[in-house]
Amino acid sequence: MKQPLHGRREKKKISFIINPKSGTQSKEQILHLLDEKLDKAKYAQEVIYTEYAGHAVEIAAQKAKENVHAVVAIGGDGTINEIARSLVHTKTALGIIPCGSGNGLARHLQISMEPKKAIEIINEGIIDVIDYGKINEVPFFCTCGVGFDAFVSLKFAKAGRRGPLTYLEKTLLESLKYQPETYELETEDGTLKYKAFLIACGNASQYGNNAYIAPQAMLTDGLLDVTILEPFTVLDVPSLSFQLFNKTIDQNSRIKTFRCQTLRIHRTKPGVVHFDGDPMMMGENIDVKVIKEGLQVIIPRYAEKDSSNVLQRAQDYINGLKQINEEIVHKNKMILDKSKEQIKKLTKI
Repeated sequence: MKQPLHGRREKKKISFIINPKSGTQSKEQILHLLDEKLDKAKYAQEVIYTEYAGHAVEIAAQKAKENVHAVVAIGGDGTINEIARSLVHTKTALGIIPCGSGNGLARHLQISMEPKKAIEIINEGIIDVIDYGKINEVPFFCTCGVGFDAFVSLKFAKAGRRGPLTYLEKTLLESLKYQPETYELETEDGTLKYKAFLIACGNASQYGNNAYIAPQAMLTDGLLDVTILEPFTVLDVPSLSFQLFNKTIDQNSRIKTFRCQTLRIHRTKPGVVHFDGDPMMMGENIDVKVIKEGLQVIIPRYAEKDSSNVLQRAQDYINGLKQINEEIVHKNKMILDKSKEQIKKLTKI
């Protein structure tokens, strides 16, 4: 017997956008879990694959025009950025099933790195409204910046491989020769000049992989948390590295921090910047600002905003090191196999 129309609950339309190239995880398992775990009584779902850079921007914009309930990013911070920029100031919420290289925004929001639990969060459907930023009118949702971290993001983009090992390789190699620049910083409170290794602007607290560059940053305070790393020596590296992952880098003597709503960065020449980990070339003047309460996002019901779960961070960091180790083992095996092939060729000569 059919239910009367007024007794039915209309399903909410939800679109899942997959970047098949992001991160290191296979997406097939996530799709399987989606079919198995998504609340079909609540949601009418569709899955769309991106086919080129910027495609997610177009898809999400179309879905926002169609007033779908949510668009869910299955990917990393780059995919999330593309989707979220099309959802700002709309009624469509952003959802996240994290499977990128860093997952900075998902980690800040305390969305589980386990796809099954991330789907459970979507099923609960709790929505919050968060701030976002713009760097020369380009939206960002996690962090942006200039200096060494932007330089590394450019090298990382050119590396052709994803994952923690690539970050580690690029960081160690490039930090040995990178020269700090002099920047003039202008805020609503005045102008200051710094010689800096990097300047990071945080809407969220971390780059990703639990590397907390702006540990006090909040997504709902209408402020940017600016972190300036001044020139340092090799002796400072261990403490800076530890504090970056221990959420205490703002306590280091080489670090200067402040909060603002708008920031103009002036440098002596054009160069690279990064937004949510992606590099872009910009000019001498860089304008950064925060836009309050611009994006609806699906969050965990019991997320403790801005809490410090040290054990979870330690475990995530250890898991990250395990992944790095696995990649090193894989890389060494490939080198060994190639060496064996060369030896075989030489012995035949």
